Amino acid sequence: MQRINRTSRAAAASAVAASLLLSAACGSAASRASSSSERSGIPSAAAMTSGLPAAPGSAGPADASAPAAHAAPPAAPAAALASAPAGRCRTGTLKARVGTTDAGAGQRYAPLVLTNTGSRTCWVYGFVGLIMIDGNGDALRTRTRRESVQPRRVTLRPGAGAHARLHWTVVPSGTESSCPRSARLMIIPPDEVAHLEIPFAAEVCGDGKIDVRPMEPGTRL
Repeated sequence: MQRINRTSRAAAASAVAASLLLSAACGSAASRASSSSERSGIPSAAAMTSGLPAAPGSAGPADASAPAAHAAPPAAPAAALASAPAGRCRTGTLKARVGTTDAGAGQRYAPLVLTNTGSRTCWVYGFVGLIMIDGNGDALRTRTRRESVQPRRVTLRPGAGAHARLHWTVVPSGTESSCPRSARLMIIPPDEVAHLEIPFAAEVCGDGKIDVRPMEPGTRL
């Protein structure tokens, strides 16, 4: 398996993040429209009523005895703040870990868990980006293959988590006689640029191929 020198780790992470952002941009279809009004030339209400007597019980323009009114802007109700729509989960409010690995017949399956450590509800949608790193701190060739599973938005309350199922093989194939062992894993959350880095001791064969499913509810497979 090909190694990438240490200085290219940042470039590799940037390339993966750019790919995720491009996918998100192609899938979005939001637009906004704005309009402006023109002056109609009709006299204003103040001009039309300036010559009329004041209504009974009301203070006219010359009534200096009337106290000035100062209207304070209404405060936003607490219920409205609580019901504000949740935004996308950002890297800075997420914690990552790889759950228990299920092994069998040379195959490995494990949940990659993202937990909301922030104080507000947020959501995740889509696929993560991955880069394996060896014990020397060098990036290993990582081929992240997205499985044909329709993504869905997963809402995370503070402290809640979602997972993406990872699959890889430990059986050498093709010209491989052995498979390099990773020590750590760089993770780029969906639609994000900044990354997380966690321990990941695994032998990934198949020229570094890891099959990934989109984010799903829960923290277990």
